[in-house]
Amino acid sequence: MNGVLDWFGDSANWHGPDGVPVLLGQHLLLTFASVLIALVVGLPLALWLGHRHRGGLLVINLTNIGRAVPIIALLSLFSLTVLGTGTLGPFGRAGLATLVTLALFALPPIVTGAYTAVVGVDGDVVEAARGMGMGEVAVLRRVELPLAAPLIISGIRLAVVQVWATATIAALVSGPGLGNIITYGYANNQTAIVVSGSLIVAVSALVLEVTFLVLAKVVDPGRRSGA
Repeated sequence: MNGVLDWFGDSANWHGPDGVPVLLGQHLLLTFASVLIALVVGLPLALWLGHRHRGGLLVINLTNIGRAVPIIALLSLFSLTVLGTGTLGPFGRAGLATLVTLALFALPPIVTGAYTAVVGVDGDVVEAARGMGMGEVAVLRRVELPLAAPLIISGIRLAVVQVWATATIAALVSGPGLGNIITYGYANNQTAIVVSGSLIVAVSALVLEVTFLVLAKVVDPGRRSGA
């Protein structure tokens, strides 16, 4: 414990290109870029399938595959074959392979959450909207999406927290982020450094968790209306 406190109290760990603030910024960029890619790819499809009440088997299989494939194996496969280990701007060495791997890891909770949220919207409300002359796109945008928003945010929250914790694997291919603290500690047999890096990742994950829980409450139409 004293070693951990000493590490946090050492100013050298908080300054320079390898300081905690820089690594934290890299980790945030890597996490949110990966989740954004997953959102762009998966969210529109999930919303439309949920609106049409189709594709449930596809969503279930996607979730099962996402849970079954080892993330480290996927990163190794991508970096050593099709995507390579080239540097990609701020995402560092094997940046493209890392982004694609983490985006695929973020897809299942986003797709499952959005699909389930839209399918779970009260059918009577949807039919009433159609009876008022709304088209399918308008029903999805103005009725289903607002009512499903809290659960959609919950799926995104799960994806962000999972990717945040998993993004430490970028350090395994000499990429950026907080994982470099942990891998450095392991390489030098410094348990205090490993624990310190892990604590930063864990506490940050809790902060992200709470932030998205608050956001889900803010977008809840029932709460806004005082219901």
